[in-house]
Amino acid sequence: MKDECLICGAPLKYLENDKEMECSICHKKGRSNTVCEKGHYVCDQCHTGGVDEIIGTCLRETSKNPVEILKKLMELPFCHMHGPEHHIMVGSALLTAYKNSGGDFDLNKALSEMQARGKKVPGGACGFWGACGAGISAGMFISIVTGSTPLKNKEWGLSNAMTSEALGAIAALGGPRCCKRNSYTAIVKAVEFVKVNLGIEMELGKIQCTHSEENNQCIMERCPFK
Repeated sequence: MKDECLICGAPLKYLENDKEMECSICHKKGRSNTVCEKGHYVCDQCHTGGVDEIIGTCLRETSKNPVEILKKLMELPFCHMHGPEHHIMVGSALLTAYKNSGGDFDLNKALSEMQARGKKVPGGACGFWGACGAGISAGMFISIVTGSTPLKNKEWGLSNAMTSEALGAIAALGGPRCCKRNSYTAIVKAVEFVKVNLGIEMELGKIQCTHSEENNQCIMERCPFK
């Protein structure tokens, strides 16, 4: 078993109902379904400490391949095997590759907005909300580049369609969760979606996951990126 708890390395367990707990790092109280077997709880804010590096890294990036960009983000110190940081990274990698592929928008402003929105999707949303944060992040990406709001027509439809396609592909693979697998899957669907609906073609080569040994719940041969 690989380490899971950021405090002691013990396996995590997921409670059926959330309850108020005190973060073992910042000591702020919050509600969560996740705690390690030794009782440690780490809030999403502490779990994603360092995600501000995403914006600077993306602004320096020239690649048109969102998976290539995502993998660079995954190598940064703040990124863990699993965690809500992926809810920000997927959309950020897509925004960056889209911009480098010809998208006309303010990338700096868009990345800041992506970070603000992505932080609102809690860890464990895939299991407790029935909506993986990586798939939601792909929908946020479309929402940002199209300027969608709850009152828009085509833009609103495109944003929801993107999330639907990403979540459908993620669900088809089955569980348990894997933030790497789900992130790659969401990006693959987003690249296809953008080409058809927005007319911009991002690059996308063969995806080979290198995180299997870090994941206690890897689905192995069922994973398309194994």
